Amino acid sequence: MIGAPTQVIPIFSGPQCPPDATFCWDWFTTNWPTILGPSLVQHIYITLIAVVIGLVISLAAALFAFSRNWFASGFLGFSTFLYTIPSLAFFLTFVPITGLSLTTIEIGLTSYTLLLLFRNTLTGLRTVPGSAVEAAEGMGLTPNQILFRIRLPLALPSIMAGVRVSVVTVISLATVAASVAPLGLGKPIFDAIHTVFSTELISAGVLTILVALVADVLVVGLQRLVTPWTRARRTS
Repeated sequence: MIGAPTQVIPIFSGPQCPPDATFCWDWFTTNWPTILGPSLVQHIYITLIAVVIGLVISLAAALFAFSRNWFASGFLGFSTFLYTIPSLAFFLTFVPITGLSLTTIEIGLTSYTLLLLFRNTLTGLRTVPGSAVEAAEGMGLTPNQILFRIRLPLALPSIMAGVRVSVVTVISLATVAASVAPLGLGKPIFDAIHTVFSTELISAGVLTILVALVADVLVVGLQRLVTPWTRARRTS
């Protein structure tokens, strides 16, 4: 039968997995190495690519825009426009160009990181204490040296805050992207919706939440690692 669910048999099979069970641990353990585990790895991979590319683009744009208000306003307006586009519509826009592929997903997810990362980076660069800049100028540093040695390091807390929000945003949007290309934890979620199987839906949903929570903790830990002076300031 055309369009019939393909996972009904493996989902409902198994002596300890009754069809009316809300959650079947036997199904979870049996299908972890073939469905959930690979989907989890794909989800993390998709997220890392989007955030890294978005961070590189945003850092370069913010550094260029730091002393060029015309570019800052233009890029901020462009990234804001991208951020306001509904995610599913955004993904589908690129399907005729890049197809139902990972590239389509990454274009959309990366675009959603630009506003958060660019704005936070530029704000961090522009809010560096004037006393720090004056001290650097007194030491004879050039404007470029001040930018990369003083402003950029001191802007790290703001940059990492943008990374933190971007990571969680991409993790959530990547589940929607599975409707375009069957990748990541969104794939078992959509499969479960089509087959009305709650165990797969709960498993993939909980894993997505856990990925977001763990990623948030890791980004916070990385922020504390690369900005040790912020801890010293709080304890003093």
